[in-house]
Amino acid sequence: MGLLGAALTAAAPDFAHAQVLDLVYERTVMTAADERCGLFAPEISAALAAAQAQVRGAALRGGVDPSALNALERRAQNQGWSANCRSGDLEIAAGRVRNAFAGFARIQRIDYPGEIAGWRADRTGPGAIRWRLAQQSRFGGDQMTFGLAGRDALGVVLAVAEFADRQEPYGARLLLRDHARSSGPYLDRVGGANQGLPLERRMPPRAALRIFTAEARSQAGADLLPKYGRTGWAFRFPPRAARELAQLDPREAVAVEFLFAGDEVRRAYIEVGDFAAGKAFLTLTRR
Repeated sequence: MGLLGAALTAAAPDFAHAQVLDLVYERTVMTAADERCGLFAPEISAALAAAQAQVRGAALRGGVDPSALNALERRAQNQGWSANCRSGDLEIAAGRVRNAFAGFARIQRIDYPGEIAGWRADRTGPGAIRWRLAQQSRFGGDQMTFGLAGRDALGVVLAVAEFADRQEPYGARLLLRDHARSSGPYLDRVGGANQGLPLERRMPPRAALRIFTAEARSQAGADLLPKYGRTGWAFRFPPRAARELAQLDPREAVAVEFLFAGDEVRRAYIEVGDFAAGKAFLTLTRR
C-alpha cells in the first residue's frame, strides 16, 4: 500500500493510472479465481478483498473513468472464473498472493487516509465496545464520530455527536445517494479527480437521496464519544446503511442530519473514501 501511494504521488498521471489499473485487474482476477478454486485460507481471502477495494478506490480518486473501471473488472472476473484450478501458473500466482498478504492478515489496526477525512479501522478482539471503523467530523461548534461500533468485528452503524450548546436532538437521519435513482455520483466538477471539492458539493440533490432514519437514540458512553468529549448522543442506523455506503464512489460524501425541536437541523458530512476497504478489513476477524 505504501508503494501504491508513492506511485500515485510521484509518477506521471498516465503511468500511475496504468499501475493502479494493473493492480485492480490482478486483484480482481485472483479474487474471482479464489471463489472458483478455493485458493486461500479465509484470512488471506479477506485481506485480498480489502486490498482490492482499496486499490479500486485509488483508481477512482485518481480520475479513472468509472465505466472503464467497471469494464476492466468484468474482464478480470471472467478471467478468474474461467481459471483452470489445477494450472501451474495459477498456483504460482496464488503463492505470490499468500506471501504478499500473510503479514497484512495479522494487522489489527489500520488508517485509511482520505482527501479531507479518513477512516480508522480496528479489528482487535471482542470485549469492550469500541469504534471498529470510524471517521471524525466537525460541523460548526459540534463534533461527530460516524461509522461502525460494537464489541465484535463489524458492529452497528452509529453516529455519536457532542453539541457545544448541550442541546438534545430528538432524531437523526443518514443521507446518501440512492443507486436506484441515479446512474453515478453527483460531483459538481466535471472530469479529473475532483480534488478540492468541499464535501457538501459531493452530495446529490435531495430527489436522488436515500434516507435512513435512526432506529434508536441513547446517551453515548464515554468509550464512543469524540476525543475530549464529555457528553453526547448516539444514534443507530439500520445495517443496510453500511452495505449501501460501501457501494458508493469513494469521492462522494454522505451526511448525517440531527433534528432538534423547532425544526432546527444540523448537518455533518462524511467522506466516503475507503469505507468499503475498511469494512472488508474488519471481516478478517469474522472468518
